[in-house]
Formats: sequence, C-alpha cells, structure tokens
Amino acid sequence: MTEQFQQGRVAVVTGATQGIGRAIARRLAAEGARVGVNGRVENEAMRAVVAETSGFAVPADMADAESVRSAFARVEAAHDAVDVLVCNAAYMSMNPLLDHDPADWWRNVDTNLTGTFRSIQAVLPGMRRRGAGRIVIVTSEWGVVGWPNATAYAASKAGLIALTKSLGRELAPENITVNAVAPGITDTPQLQVDADDAGLTLAEMHARYAAEIPAGRIGAPEDIAAAVALLCRPGLGAFVGQTISVNGGSTRARA
Repeated sequence: MTEQFQQGRVAVVTGATQGIGRAIARRLAAEGARVGVNGRVENEAMRAVVAETSGFAVPADMADAESVRSAFARVEAAHDAVDVLVCNAAYMSMNPLLDHDPADWWRNVDTNLTGTFRSIQAVLPGMRRRGAGRIVIVTSEWGVVGWPNATAYAASKAGLIALTKSLGRELAPENITVNAVAPGITDTPQLQVDADDAGLTLAEMHARYAAEIPAGRIGAPEDIAAAVALLCRPGLGAFVGQTISVNGGSTRARA
C-alpha cells in the first residue's frame, strides 16, 4: 500500500491520457490525491485514466489560452483550489532546421512552454490563498543537451528549465515550490517519432537508445512518476528550482 502523502489534495496533471502523464496521475492517486486528468479533448483514453484514478476530466488544449483558463476555472469551481500542478503536456516534431515549418515550430513552443506558463498562471492565485502549493514541470533531457532535428522541442524544453529556476526563486517565499523532472529516453508513444526520423523500427530504436545508457535500459513512465511524486510531497519544501534528471545515467552532474 502506497503511503498517503497526497491525501485529499487536488492535483491536476496535464497531458495525462497516456505515457508519462498517465503514470503520474496513477501514482498521485495511489498516494491519496484527487486527480484531474488533462488531455486536449475528452475521449476514451481520458475517461479510462479518470476511471483508473477515481479522478475527474480536465479537457483543455494547452496551446489555446482561453481553453486553459476556462478549464482551470472549472476545476476550482468544482473541486476547490489546485494544490499540486504537474505540467506534462507536450508536443514534439522532428525536422532539420531549414525544413521546419514556422507554424509547427510555434506549436512546439506554444504547447510545451507557453501552455505551462498559462497553467501556472491559472492555479497560482488559488495556491496563494491556501498559502502553499507544489508545481512540477516535466521537461526533457533534450532540453539539457539538445538534439539534432528536434530544435523546436529541445528549445521549448530548455525554456521550461529556465522557467523552473526563475519561478522557483520567485515563489519559494510563499511555500509554493517549483521544480522540474527531465526524463531521458522513456518508453512512451513519442518514441515512434524518433524511430520514424531515424528510419528504424520502434524495436530497433529502443535497442539503439538502451545501448547508450549506462543503466542498460530506457526508462519506464513509472520511473518518472516516482520522481514527480517525490517533488509533490508536502514536506519537501527545501527543493526549489531544481531539475532532477531521470535518465539511467546518460547525463551526469559535474562537481
């Protein structure tokens, strides 16, 4: 039985209908949270995660300002202020820089970076009224090291790391912590984009990535969920503006 660190708290996880987001929603629910499950639209995938977590649906397109604003207003009206926000919604495409359509570049940025900004703006007044909050941003190893043909995605994820550092410093005096988790290569549907770009099958892509990771395997969504859940715990106020790399050792800290 998972210890009930989140008992009774309202948590919203964006991009929670599959992969890492789904694992995070399940982990926070197991720790006692009332979990809002976000996706672009309410569909069978969203309803399945809502049922798994005994949570509630929060449909919203992170790239649309009004969609985000109204979705969080509905959450607060129905469930009270958000105690925990996990910003996981993401879009990724891969193209050489000169071939990258500007509209698609901005879709990466608007979903990954601006959508996170809008979500935090929406929940922050409620957290301030409560006098506490936990915000965890899911960035990426590629936001740390960059990646060829993924310039828009990597740039948006690097922006999330800077957002984490800046907001961490700004909000820490109010007992609202902002931290990030940077997953390495993780077994999610997004890897099909990588495989297509490399001209490999999905199994070949998995094997290539695993061979480059000291732990000898790519990550599982549950690995990321465990790190996110740690940063969401009420008693962990000393973590401020940090980015935790969960990648099997493919990047290491330097002294």
